[in-house]
Amino acid sequence: MRPLFIFILIVPFIGLGQSSTIDTAKQFLQNKKYNQAETALEAYLIEAPNDIEGIELLGDAYGQQEKWDEAIESYKKLVEQKPYVANYHYKYGGALGMKALSVSKLRAVAYIGDIKSAFLKAAELDAKHVNTRWALVELYMQLPGIVGGSKSKSLKYAEELEVLSKVDGYLAKGYIYEYDNEPELAEEYYKKAIKIGGSLTCFDKLTHLYETQKKPEKAIANIEEAQVKHKRNALHYQIGKVAAEYNLQLDKGEQCLQIYIKNYSAADGVPKAWAHYRLAQIQKHKGDKSEALRYIDLAIAALPKIEVFQEEKSDILKL
Repeated sequence: MRPLFIFILIVPFIGLGQSSTIDTAKQFLQNKKYNQAETALEAYLIEAPNDIEGIELLGDAYGQQEKWDEAIESYKKLVEQKPYVANYHYKYGGALGMKALSVSKLRAVAYIGDIKSAFLKAAELDAKHVNTRWALVELYMQLPGIVGGSKSKSLKYAEELEVLSKVDGYLAKGYIYEYDNEPELAEEYYKKAIKIGGSLTCFDKLTHLYETQKKPEKAIANIEEAQVKHKRNALHYQIGKVAAEYNLQLDKGEQCLQIYIKNYSAADGVPKAWAHYRLAQIQKHKGDKSEALRYIDLAIAALPKIEVFQEEKSDILKL
């Protein structure tokens, strides 16, 4: 009886060890410690090579480090072991897509068939898988017609998105029309997305459209509307950036950048050095050489390796 008794005691501890490793790996991923997650999961999968959750997490760790070959291998194991799980096909297709982007256009062609197959299978398996439909919208728009690109197919999946989520559907249609150089229709759908959803993503899409269409006044007005709704310090930087780049509403741009610097936190994303760079641009537009130099020197002191800062200083010195 003794061996059985020992076995009964050991099994729960083995289970606890596996659970602990998976939880630790998840924590590493959450904290963006991707290499540590990779190391823990590789060791774990030597002992439990068929653990589906461990394989998926390892694929995620590889993907976050842009180790696309390894990520592809992990996700391929998932679709082979669990062929009816849509999300595994989606991740496999996504890793293949990122690998295709990392190689030459000639080599990328070899991946297109498998990418399409993976995303289409995911869409077939899960009629409500939003991310897969977004992937198909982008894939069919970006592929040349000769290898299967199709605006009509892209719109088909945008329609499916709209059934699942009006906001996603409107954003997808905005993306399609923006990509196809139909800015009026893109603007219409981005505005619909803002009206229905109103997230920062919705506002950002419309702002980007206005900037690419060289409509900075509209861009600033849209960012200001977003600021009223969301009250994010990062939006102050966006206003200052547009003002500096297009040499308009300079006083407003300067004021917004000063607010951004005063209230800055790491969560705002853009380092303060870039705000100083934009202030230097504004002062250059105003013809104030000394102030422009003061701000660009602050930017360079913080981030000395940014070439555009050095180029801006050269331009200011020519005033």
